[in-house]
Amino acid sequence: MTPETSTSLGLSVKLPIDYETALARVTAALKTEGFGVVTEIDVKATLKTKLDVDFRPYKILGACNPPLAYRALQAAPQIGLLLPCNVTVSQEEDHCLVSLVDPISMMDFVQNPALVPIAEEARARLERVAAALAA
Repeated sequence: MTPETSTSLGLSVKLPIDYETALARVTAALKTEGFGVVTEIDVKATLKTKLDVDFRPYKILGACNPPLAYRALQAAPQIGLLLPCNVTVSQEEDHCLVSLVDPISMMDFVQNPALVPIAEEARARLERVAAALAA
């Protein structure tokens, strides 16, 4: 597998597998770290329906770790605007690209020190997801 790469928004992993297999692997890896997929947006289908344009297979998964979400909401109820943690899976030319948001980068929008350890834990879990996918 291709090692993960980091951007200002999160981590990305290139997977040399088909799209459906990538979706299943991502969901399983998230589950291992305590995240469930609570929302799923099929970007390809939405763009076809709303704009009648063709787009590559691309889904946005809203991943939620309930204990972390609960702690964050107790510390700052408005944090719900930034939940859940988004993960994208897209079909590229010869691979699938999985991108996982970096919860620490979201702290730029919220100045609340009580959220930092929660974001750090979420980041560590998502980094383990990326590492598992890259292995």
